[in-house]
Amino acid sequence: MNKKPAKIKIEPPFWWSDMKNGELQLLVYGTDIATYRPHIGYPGVRIKEVVAPGNPHYLLIYLDTGTARPGRFNILFEKEGDAFSVPYELKRREPNAAQVKGFDSSDVVYLILPDRFANGNPDNDQIPMRNAYKVDRKDPSARHGGDLAGIERHLNYLDALGVTAIWLNPVLENDMPGGSYHGYATTDYYRVDPRLGTNEDYLRLIDKAHRRGIRVIMDLIFNHCGSGHPWMEEPPSHDWFNHAERYIQTNHDKEALFDPYASDYDKERLIRGWFVPDMPDLNQRNPHVARYLIQSSIWWIEYAGIDGIRQDTYPYAEPEMMREWCKEVMNEYPDFNIVGEAWMNYTIGSAYWQKGSRLNFGEDTGLKSVMDFRLMGIAGQAFREKTGDSGGLHTIFEHLCYDYVYPDIYHVLRFLENHDTDRFLTTTPNSGEELYAFKQAVTFLLTIPGIPQLYYGQELLMSGTRAKDDGYVRQDMPGGWPDDETNGFEASGRSEVQNEAWNFLRRLLKWRKGNEVIARGKMKHFKPNRGVYVYERRLGDKSVLIFLNGNHQKVNLPLDRYAEVIQGKSSGKDILTGRRIVLKKRLTLAPKGIRVMEL
Repeated sequence: MNKKPAKIKIEPPFWWSDMKNGELQLLVYGTDIATYRPHIGYPGVRIKEVVAPGNPHYLLIYLDTGTARPGRFNILFEKEGDAFSVPYELKRREPNAAQVKGFDSSDVVYLILPDRFANGNPDNDQIPMRNAYKVDRKDPSARHGGDLAGIERHLNYLDALGVTAIWLNPVLENDMPGGSYHGYATTDYYRVDPRLGTNEDYLRLIDKAHRRGIRVIMDLIFNHCGSGHPWMEEPPSHDWFNHAERYIQTNHDKEALFDPYASDYDKERLIRGWFVPDMPDLNQRNPHVARYLIQSSIWWIEYAGIDGIRQDTYPYAEPEMMREWCKEVMNEYPDFNIVGEAWMNYTIGSAYWQKGSRLNFGEDTGLKSVMDFRLMGIAGQAFREKTGDSGGLHTIFEHLCYDYVYPDIYHVLRFLENHDTDRFLTTTPNSGEELYAFKQAVTFLLTIPGIPQLYYGQELLMSGTRAKDDGYVRQDMPGGWPDDETNGFEASGRSEVQNEAWNFLRRLLKWRKGNEVIARGKMKHFKPNRGVYVYERRLGDKSVLIFLNGNHQKVNLPLDRYAEVIQGKSSGKDILTGRRIVLKKRLTLAPKGIRVMEL
């Protein structure tokens, strides 16, 4: 037997026995590998199909592993006068691996951009990569050195704050010119970026988070990869990418997928155009590309024990492939959760994407959770505006009136800001109006139906806009680097107003944790009266009433119109102060006042 080629790589690097879907695609890369024929002599493993996709250095092997037991075996590659073998392994599944419980409306998700959160291991900041990059914290577009070790080091902080799930912006390798600090240009689908850590570091972080009752959501991108991916130099086939011969940009016309007047040209340009020049568009119509992507996500669920996936640029990928992906993931893990980034400007557009929607012409997406971008778009103005009954909080009231179009409102991700948007606060508040707006907004976010999502530093009143660069809404978390002048992770390092905001949010989060009324209860709200928005969350005989005063002056609110939710109760406990509030004919609310009362 001869020596195997100098370069040989098989993806996925290993798999598991006893999966519900016993088909396994192996993508093999090696010099002239397409000229070899593979053979496997392991009980229960059968080669179903061998495909030479076009590039002589790639071979696709489809296996049936349905009856195979865990174990190691060799894949023999033969051609006339030459042969070599490569070891492969089917691992034993962990007990109850299929019963992973995805994040849901009982959780509060905390979004972290790993490069900007905390630097726990400076040794991996500047390391050899194929493409040159720099670490420069003064440059908002450069890498800053945050990593998985930094997140792991601050799990106690997250636990103390009261969040129950963390969504990390992509952690997979982004070996791109300039460093691609944001993570949205994948160059290896089975490897954590070494500047963030190793695969083992990722597993350890997840394990430690789970021990604290914190779930972990993985950010994946099927629409595109990074231009630094080896596929760009040697694509497995001529149709591995859309428009590989020349750059054609997407039109971002996501509405074309349901627009009754949309042209075929616009639909195709949306799905098959490139997102940006350094993010080549993958062709999910190619069944081998589709299988590769679907399988890679299942590999991470099984390997790392993640609790959910956030899928980037959801409408830009081929709809048929995305439906199949949701179907296969949920078949393997029935209680899992996937949230898709479908950035739509109106509620009805967001609802189109959710599983069970009556709006998508009978072509069910199978997507369990969607994102409420409309709320993000109106929240800043609504909570800052000097309100009347036709403005300010009325905008929020009116927005929730359209929740009826969602098949499952409890699987709608609600947020005020994220890594792609302006911060809710555009300037850093010292006190006063901006702080009041923050308090009302997070109270609203954490008490309405759905899955609330916070963005790192929101609890510290971090501010910024994208006017100059995305990096200005992706600033470093103060205290995440040893030489930081301030440390937001410690009360002593926060300003007085930051501690007020942090403590306010923590009180709400701790109260919300395990609170079934808020997680699963029904909602009833009242049209704002005298600038005050009132709504109820109810489950069985338990009820919570929320009062938000949108005015900058005190209001003595008549309570007669709320009799159907007060139901004769004489008092309630304000969870923000711990005080008992007597309910008489009127309730006095301070300027921009908030009451969250358990009746």
